[in-house]
Amino acid sequence: MRTLLISDLHLEDQRPDITRAFFHLLDRFEGKLDQLFILGDFFEIWLGDDALTATATEVAKRLHQFSQAGAAVYIMHGNRDFLIGDQYAEACGAQLIHEPYFTDIAGHPALLMHGDTLCTDDVLYMDFRKMVRNPEWQAAFLSKPLADRIAFGKQARSQSQADAKDKSYEILDVNPEEVERVCSHYQVPLFIHGHTHRPARHQVELENSRCERVVLGDWHTKGWYLLAEENRLDLRSFDFPDQLT
Repeated sequence: MRTLLISDLHLEDQRPDITRAFFHLLDRFEGKLDQLFILGDFFEIWLGDDALTATATEVAKRLHQFSQAGAAVYIMHGNRDFLIGDQYAEACGAQLIHEPYFTDIAGHPALLMHGDTLCTDDVLYMDFRKMVRNPEWQAAFLSKPLADRIAFGKQARSQSQADAKDKSYEILDVNPEEVERVCSHYQVPLFIHGHTHRPARHQVELENSRCERVVLGDWHTKGWYLLAEENRLDLRSFDFPDQLT
């Protein structure tokens, strides 16, 4: 089983270089993978499956082609694109998955998450998350006219950027105790997530076991992915194709 895992691309019309880098990755692995997992924040913002941008439409077509070449594609919600629905996932030839998600990666039972729920020190964000993940709130939001949704999205994005400037490095990162709690609760040897934009491999020491935590990188200046095959895990980065010309 050969698996690729990515997260935090933050695709948007204003960053065509990221879309080209994503397509470059798909070209490289098309027909050579069994599974592709996209662990949240695939898009910078998502206002509903009825509000597709030019980038979202292009990505769906390309990802559907990739899935037709033989890879099962899975998309998990992130903190930016939690409103992606089954309609868009189907257009991508993908399946929506929800955290915590369990599967086998490189011969080991693995837990997959986006990672934002680990940042429990960020109280303002956790309160916001609780509100927007409520099904009633989501249904009400998606029933609003598109212009209202766009206005909300812009306001939320500006507020998030302003709040981040006042938050310390520690608040924006995972809470170590929460990481240990999750690893201890689910008792898996491998835990993979994104969200923090701090790619690395960590060893979490538990009372009677050990868990490896792999943090996927974001695609702001370069592409990041985790390639899993047989008993091997490789966390890799690559320069955007635009930077190579």
